Amino acid sequence: MWIVVWLTFLGAPLSDLFSSAHTVGADVLGGIGLAVFVAAYLVMVFRHTAKAFQPRVVCTMLLLLCGLAVLLSLTMGPAWLVLFVYVSVTAGAALPGPVSWGLIVAVTGVMALIGLHQEDATDLVTGLLVPALLGGFAMSGIRQLIRTTVELREARATVAELAANEERLRLARDLHDLLGHSLSLITLKSELAGRMLPGLPDRAAEQVADIERVSRQALKDVREAVTGYRRPTLPGELAGARTALAAAGVAAGLPADPPEAPPGGPLAEENEAALAWSLREAVTNVVRHSGARRCVIALTPRQTLAGPVLELTVEDDGDGASAAPYGNGLTGLGERLAAVGGTLETRASRKGFALVARVPAGPRGTPGDPGPGPGA
Repeated sequence: MWIVVWLTFLGAPLSDLFSSAHTVGADVLGGIGLAVFVAAYLVMVFRHTAKAFQPRVVCTMLLLLCGLAVLLSLTMGPAWLVLFVYVSVTAGAALPGPVSWGLIVAVTGVMALIGLHQEDATDLVTGLLVPALLGGFAMSGIRQLIRTTVELREARATVAELAANEERLRLARDLHDLLGHSLSLITLKSELAGRMLPGLPDRAAEQVADIERVSRQALKDVREAVTGYRRPTLPGELAGARTALAAAGVAAGLPADPPEAPPGGPLAEENEAALAWSLREAVTNVVRHSGARRCVIALTPRQTLAGPVLELTVEDDGDGASAAPYGNGLTGLGERLAAVGGTLETRASRKGFALVARVPAGPRGTPGDPGPGPGA
């Protein structure tokens, strides 16, 4: 839309075409030349700004625009000098900074020379100098901004791919470390038991018992590893919340990262997981049920009578009702929080609906952490 605004300057040549100041043939040729000029301008500004043409195509298109601007302004009159503004804007959009700056100044100079040699064009040239210069330099900045945005998106995609590859490598290393030794030992003992079985059945039975023990330990290690991989974390859920809210068209206000050191020390893994599940459930409800336009998420360390806690608040401006009975999601969430000594609270806020979850800060067993149980 910002680029299309510049098309308002075409009012002068269009008025000249319909003013009966030229012959019919001149008007037809002038209209064709103007249509070709505008088409080339739009192609260069829209297409090239997002995805660059080959240098040869850029030079050809710029020469075409410059040639049409010179030809039409010399043959049709001073009103057509405005085409040089478009040439200047195209130069800013198509060429890198230092090169475009020189061409913008050169195009503006050519416009001034042509205008000064035409009758009654001095005021028009004076009025076009600033739009030609500022338009070209502004478009050069816009081009750089667009290119930077594209590069940032590509870099973000690359970082995400690298992170996924690193996670795969970490999973492969962990599985190798967990299972490599155990499976090698099972294979060795199986071969040994097979050799002992005909003549030494008691010794073979001992090897089979060792195989069972090793396999059970390996299974236990794998389960613990998988549990660690599946456990949600606050940084991961914050990133997921940002993505989910943006996809649903909900304006989000949320912290970049959770507090590094809540009062009482780092959170226990179980407490962080419970708070992460709370965040996931709350954001899911906002996206699916609230009809909200804005959602604010806050993580606040607090000191309570029971000890230090980390408080999660998810507040939206939707039409959720705190008086409604808990569904399965919130009921299970309350049970999960209670298991780690936390609490769940929902209430109507000034703007809509709010969910507040609290978990004890600090590792398990520290003062202020009541631990799981009926009293929690």
